[in-house]
Amino acid sequence: MRNGLDKDLIKRVLGAAPKYTLDELEAKFPPRNLPEGAYVTRFAPSPTGFMHIGNLYGALIDYKLASQSGGVFMLRIEDTDTKREVEGAVEVVKNAMRDFGFVYNNDETYGPYYQSQRKDIYHSVAADLLARGLAYPCFLTAEDMEEIRAKQTAAGFATGIYGEWARDRDLTDAEIIAHLDNGEVPTIRLYSVGDPNKRIFCKDAVRGSISFPENNEDLVLVKSNDGLPTYHFAHLVDDHFMRTTHVVRGEEWLPSLPLHYQLFRMMEWTPPIYIHTATLDKIDAETSKQRKMSKRKDPEANVAFFLQDGWPTGAVVEYLGNILASGYEEAKLKGVVKSFWDYEMKPKKIPMSGALFDMKKLEWWAKEYIGAMPVADLVASVVAWANEYGNDDNKMQVADEKYLAAVLGIERDNPKRVRKDFITWRQTLENVAFFWDKLFKPATDYEYNKDALRAFLTNYNPADDKDTWWSKIVDIANKVGIKNGDVAMNLRVALSGRTNTPDLYSIMSVMGGDMVRERIGRIL
Repeated sequence: MRNGLDKDLIKRVLGAAPKYTLDELEAKFPPRNLPEGAYVTRFAPSPTGFMHIGNLYGALIDYKLASQSGGVFMLRIEDTDTKREVEGAVEVVKNAMRDFGFVYNNDETYGPYYQSQRKDIYHSVAADLLARGLAYPCFLTAEDMEEIRAKQTAAGFATGIYGEWARDRDLTDAEIIAHLDNGEVPTIRLYSVGDPNKRIFCKDAVRGSISFPENNEDLVLVKSNDGLPTYHFAHLVDDHFMRTTHVVRGEEWLPSLPLHYQLFRMMEWTPPIYIHTATLDKIDAETSKQRKMSKRKDPEANVAFFLQDGWPTGAVVEYLGNILASGYEEAKLKGVVKSFWDYEMKPKKIPMSGALFDMKKLEWWAKEYIGAMPVADLVASVVAWANEYGNDDNKMQVADEKYLAAVLGIERDNPKRVRKDFITWRQTLENVAFFWDKLFKPATDYEYNKDALRAFLTNYNPADDKDTWWSKIVDIANKVGIKNGDVAMNLRVALSGRTNTPDLYSIMSVMGGDMVRERIGRIL
């Protein structure tokens, strides 16, 4: 077995003596007291200012698995890549969790939950690896590594720091001290003993047992510029001491699985169960081929798109749940469950290949979702969206909530004939804009029967019940010599500027006598 560094040299290499021993860390972060079978999951985004819909998809899996099993869902901020960090990005993530209803439980016992605040923990584990000879200080500069990469490429070798290319993996104590005395700050690298000619078997909850070549690369564990860990090392330490049982992440991380298994085995820790999800794809409008959703090409790749455009967050969750849980849509249509939160999701049912995100299909889920909402909830949702994201016209529309409730309540009192023409909160307000004089757009190219309109105004009484109102329309049709429906269409276009609207009598009742007379009178 390879000899490690002594305490004094470890202190110099890390810049300070480790704060904890491994035993102290185990006591500081004890196993969780949870029911058998409970999942402990974490959503662990980097604060880059942009939240991809694929991140939300993964977070939904995390939250659903934890909540349905009586477990714990955590939010961990992976902010060790300081070059990519964007100011305000953490709030973007937290607001998305709030808006989509994902409640995380960051128990202080297992915190802090910002990786940048866990440096003492990482250094303590790194000290253990250095002491056991499982890691080493590396003094290669960026120029050194570029030269190595060029030589490897020219010779047709895989690039990276491994084997004979790992110049510093067997430095003597005296050589390490000489580098330190020269003012050089090392990275801490893994001392890999993996053999790529051998295979390592890893467990994935969706794909089952998978084998990969062993990892032989001496990857960086702790960076030299800021002393913070790389993703690979932070993930090892955090998932162990936060007692994570299941890690949900994109399939692009599958090649890292042998490295992560190697790290857990080196520490003699039990690895979590991994769930590698498929990418969220879409059909490209130009090529008609399925491709990965791109934050550069697709506005809907950004979670902010759905919030700003007013998509019901509950409908987005329902649709994502339908993508990831085979059998959910059928169970919902049969009435077995009311929502995705009632449906038991099984990891093995999560798609292994590219999951298709279809905006038209989302529209259907949104219509169904809004159609089932009580009017009071619909009004509250529209008002909240308009006040946060809407323009001045939208804010004007929601200023009188009583009037708005009357407008949105049209044709929503019959459960057997549910109105399903609302998709987003923005589109909902556009749909009903004609109820406000400022937003009303008359139909300038419609040929009105002014005799019919004139006859209607002569006998119009806002207090009429529906039967009386309709009998007057029938009388007008007989008198003018046109069909009943033509009279109604003249009124519909005069009042709304449209040929297709909800129930005309309800529209008139909500508008009130003054608005009805004014709009018909303007045409006459």
